[in-house]
Amino acid sequence: MPTVLVTGGAGFIGSNFIILARNKQWFNVVNLDKLTYASNLETLAELQSDINYHFVQGDIGNVELVSYILEQYQPDAIINFAAESHVDRSILSPQDFIQTNIVGTFQLLEASRFYWQKLSLQQQQQFRFLHVSTDEVYGSLNPKDPAFREDTAYAPNSPYAASKAASDHFVRAYYHTYGLPTLTTNCSNNYGPHQFPEKLIPLTILHALDGKPLPIYGDGQNIRDWLYVIDHCEAIYLVLQQGKIGETYNIGGLNEQANLDVVEKICTILDKLVPISDFSYSSLISFVKDRPGHDRRYAIDCSKIRRHLGWQPQENFDSGLLKTVQWYLSHSAWGNQVRSVNYQNWLKQNYENRKQENSG
Repeated sequence: MPTVLVTGGAGFIGSNFIILARNKQWFNVVNLDKLTYASNLETLAELQSDINYHFVQGDIGNVELVSYILEQYQPDAIINFAAESHVDRSILSPQDFIQTNIVGTFQLLEASRFYWQKLSLQQQQQFRFLHVSTDEVYGSLNPKDPAFREDTAYAPNSPYAASKAASDHFVRAYYHTYGLPTLTTNCSNNYGPHQFPEKLIPLTILHALDGKPLPIYGDGQNIRDWLYVIDHCEAIYLVLQQGKIGETYNIGGLNEQANLDVVEKICTILDKLVPISDFSYSSLISFVKDRPGHDRRYAIDCSKIRRHLGWQPQENFDSGLLKTVQWYLSHSAWGNQVRSVNYQNWLKQNYENRKQENSG
């Protein structure tokens, strides 16, 4: 069975991918994760007795460590999930995003290049470096603009998006300059089990259950394309297996939703699953001052991956959202565990100090 090095595998998407990969016996997995605030090894607890899963704590920017792991485990591929990924945090602390997303990806590419160059010709031809990125590198769309394609010009508007755009360019450069067999995927907003509750959907679910205000930026009409995390993981595996070297593949959920509509749908689900007499969770909705540089709309054209690789999402937004709410309801211990003192302080810094907007 092949071995794959997964970076950032204790985070939201990475952990879902690893669990799926081991359950489906896709390959043996080595997981390198720095264990930042958004990482959680409890998510991977079911793999503790799996002899074909190995965890290493460390930074992708540590070339010596990465080189040691590559020599020790001899992976057939690297999938780079490791990234700082929250726009709000990038506004407050952009240097963290530069260090991890740009410098870290560069160092990972360097270690990968040195490792790959020493492989046999056959091993070099089989090796892959898959870089997981975001649709935010493309900037913002107007309501009637066509969706982002793989050839859409980059126009990042946040420090997070700019750092991911830079990392994408480095991956492209390492293919064209050194011949490193790279693949890049740019996905839309992910949601599903195990997502750290700084992002809209898990934050809304847990705040609603706690009876706390449900903060929505601006007028709530910012539109995102929502992709269920398991659909994303399946697409990544397909790109790794069948994608054309040097190519980029956009992965979208085909589910454009305004933020306000997302929150209202969560409230409707909770009204049915966890009803409170004479109360609707939607009464907790609170409009707050918009964040700087907030992109108005994202949308992904994923016709390339459908046409070339035969992938399309299996979940629509309603089915995926119901599954997600049900997961958080049945895993309250997980939700309580990730909400540390630092998390509470961040919420206060990011939301409670914002000027309240008209809640109508």
